[in-house]
Amino acid sequence: MSEAYDVIVIGGGPAGYPVAIRAGQHKLKAACIDEWKNLDGAHAFGGTCLNAGCIPSKALLESSELYHRAHVEFAIHGIKLGSIALDLAAMQRRKAAIVKASTNGINALFRAAGVTGLHGHGRLLKGRRVEFIASDGSKRALEAKHVVLASGSVPIELKSAPFNGQSIVDSWGALEFGGVPRRLGIIGAGVIGLELGSVWRRLGSEVVMIEALPDFLPMADQQLAREALKHFKKLGLNIRLGAKVTGATIANSVVAVRYTDATGEQAIDVDRLVVAIGRRPYTGDLLGPETGVELDERGFIKVDHQCKTGVENVWAVGDAVRGPMLAHKGKEEGVMVAELIAGHFSEVNYKTIPLVIYTAPEIAWVGLTEEQAKQSGRPYKVGTFPFAASGRARAMESTAGFVKVVSASDDDEILGVHIIGPMAGELIAEAVLAMEYSASTEDLQRTIHAHPTLSEALHEAALAADKRSIDFPNR
Repeated sequence: MSEAYDVIVIGGGPAGYPVAIRAGQHKLKAACIDEWKNLDGAHAFGGTCLNAGCIPSKALLESSELYHRAHVEFAIHGIKLGSIALDLAAMQRRKAAIVKASTNGINALFRAAGVTGLHGHGRLLKGRRVEFIASDGSKRALEAKHVVLASGSVPIELKSAPFNGQSIVDSWGALEFGGVPRRLGIIGAGVIGLELGSVWRRLGSEVVMIEALPDFLPMADQQLAREALKHFKKLGLNIRLGAKVTGATIANSVVAVRYTDATGEQAIDVDRLVVAIGRRPYTGDLLGPETGVELDERGFIKVDHQCKTGVENVWAVGDAVRGPMLAHKGKEEGVMVAELIAGHFSEVNYKTIPLVIYTAPEIAWVGLTEEQAKQSGRPYKVGTFPFAASGRARAMESTAGFVKVVSASDDDEILGVHIIGPMAGELIAEAVLAMEYSASTEDLQRTIHAHPTLSEALHEAALAADKRSIDFPNR
């Protein structure tokens, strides 16, 4: 006899657990199955994001930034310190406590919404039946009116530099170092690589980043990317573009990395090597025979704009489906699906999904880059404003970067906003809201911003698009 539910979610990460919680809030009987185990063997909901990605990385980024500022900035503020010592163990304990509080929070939310949390492996069978294999190996048969697949993603492994969990690690391993590597190699200079490189560079590592692509942050506005590269080099990140790794060997606790670039064969020796070249959808043993759920050529679960798989009442969300692999994108997809299951209207506006890189300076953007606006053929205009002209940024000793607004010349619609500078990840929210309402540049121009604030930079960039900036020369 099968246990029956209204909704079964397979995957308890940031795309999966919101489905179950919102379904429970709608008084639907919901269960969430997740097989994540932490390094101590304990089960935890939250997936990669809460356990080994977004949350722990931000904890270390914050701690390492404070350590760095204590060395290079506090004296400017008139704060004199004695010797500054790093207690990495304490830093790691703080990170672990934040992670535990976050994952325990999901358990509390499940209880409040009446969701059944199940630790183990879930496998979809034909007819919306689910085989549940508990952590003790026992099996249970479940069935549901709706099944939502939220199995997430895993790091991509390089054949030329396979993980060994010690000298060559993935992004999770790079968050668990017990000591600061003297020399750290990172393959991949994308979002994950830059954040991890920033953490360990601030704490004292010599960081070499090897990026196969010839352009830095090709998915970002290139004016912003050039500014970012300049500042990362100033921080001390040695970023080598157009460099393709051909092999990595380990001898006497040293990793010898071989790569080719425009000048030929190259080699470096590092103490630790982090492979951060991206992630791929995780669908291992997720689908039984004859489910009808299809995967595309890259392994993503095929879905439509509402995250329907094409099989009646089977949905898929998050990293396992098309679109950017972002926790907030997955969460909004999960909420949308739960609302649709409950009979309500909901949608995700994929044109207004922000992306943030939590480095220093922070980087954030939403919408079209200037390059994309140009390629579209639509007439456009651009306004920029540097944080060096912001009184609040000067008071914060955080004047690096700028805000850039890309708008249509014909009807003044905001097409994209790009920020590099202090608190960019927070400032981008105003731009996302504006674009969600199809706001014009004039709407931003007429919005009164408190003074002195960092958000004034967005206001002035919007004014600059029409050569009307007050606080910076119009060009």
